[in-house]
Amino acid sequence: MSLFGVMRTGVSGMSAQSNKLSTVSDNIANVNTTGYKRASTEFSSLILKSGSGNYDSGAVETTVRYAISDPGNLSFTTSTTDLAVQGNGFFVVQDAQGNNFLTRAGAFVPDSQGNLVNAAGFQLMGYNVQNGATPAVAANGYAGLQVVNVNQMTLQASASTTATVAANLDPSAANVATPAAAAGPTNYTSKTSMVTYDNIGNAVTLSVYAAKTGANTWDVEVYDPAGNVLTTHGAATTFKFDVSSTGKGTLDLVGPPPSATSLTVAIPGGSGAFKIDLSAMTQVASSFDFKATVDGNAPSSVEKVNIDKNGLVTAVLQNGSQLPSYQIALATVPSPDHLTPEVGNVYSTNLDSGNVQVGLASQNGLGTIQSGALEDSNVDLANELTSMIESQRSFTANSKSFQTGADLLDVVVNLKR
Repeated sequence: MSLFGVMRTGVSGMSAQSNKLSTVSDNIANVNTTGYKRASTEFSSLILKSGSGNYDSGAVETTVRYAISDPGNLSFTTSTTDLAVQGNGFFVVQDAQGNNFLTRAGAFVPDSQGNLVNAAGFQLMGYNVQNGATPAVAANGYAGLQVVNVNQMTLQASASTTATVAANLDPSAANVATPAAAAGPTNYTSKTSMVTYDNIGNAVTLSVYAAKTGANTWDVEVYDPAGNVLTTHGAATTFKFDVSSTGKGTLDLVGPPPSATSLTVAIPGGSGAFKIDLSAMTQVASSFDFKATVDGNAPSSVEKVNIDKNGLVTAVLQNGSQLPSYQIALATVPSPDHLTPEVGNVYSTNLDSGNVQVGLASQNGLGTIQSGALEDSNVDLANELTSMIESQRSFTANSKSFQTGADLLDVVVNLKR
């Protein structure tokens, strides 16, 4: 046995316990850090081959592991842009240099430009779904991702293109006096209106007139605010209803023409055709009723942002319009616990973690997104304090081993005197 070996083994033990104390200190310091994942120190022995009569003391080495896949508890907040992942997955974020990372720290707030950034300054990434776009997901990379910006829809106008109508025409109404004439301000049974929007967001009110021209037959015409008819009177504006035991007052869609189900007009100042879908219109024993859902909107600033469990970011404008703008991306790797921790509570991939897989919430094994919540650190303070005491005792014991070897070495040196 070598006295120098005893001392080196003692030093190895003290170094290992120092590493453990370092991880414990980090865990305690970050006990309140959103999305922080606990670090732990694992010990393994380094044994030297010894002869039958002598024992050569070895050493101990440490490996730091991170409990990245261990979720923390959720704390609920009042901010809709505070986000937490429930289940598998990480938010994809980007630093100022455009480098992508993964994180579970979802305390995002809009910066001066409207970009969602967390406390460490990383920007949240997602797919642009404005104007009905489909997320262009690249499963094995970050292609197609953009910084989520909640102010991009501010003061944006959208022209109306479609109206979906749920209406009922009164079957007990009398026929109009001049059935051959088009329905209009002087020749109608029922009248209503709907608000649409032109290219620059001006509100354009369209008047809709319905005239009963015969048994179960109606003429429906659309007029602009100046009183000009926008429809072409004829088969395209004639609607017939099936009142048989099978039809029960629905539009007669299977009979010979006329069998129209919609009207197509041009909104003054609008872009292209505006379709009014009347396929749900009925003629049952009830009074006239007309409800229309019209797309498009006037310019308006963003009042708030809603984010659903699938990560769809919807801008709620001051005029009440709701405009989907982004779909937040989630990502995962085959071995999350082997990700490399980086400054700012983010992670990067490496050979041990495997390649990144990007997708959308609730799809392909990824979890859901909880708006108005944050994931707490998964550090257990009581366990960390216990580990600190254990490591302190072990460090002291190793120092005693070193001290004993040093004392024995003094004895050997003093034999010369």
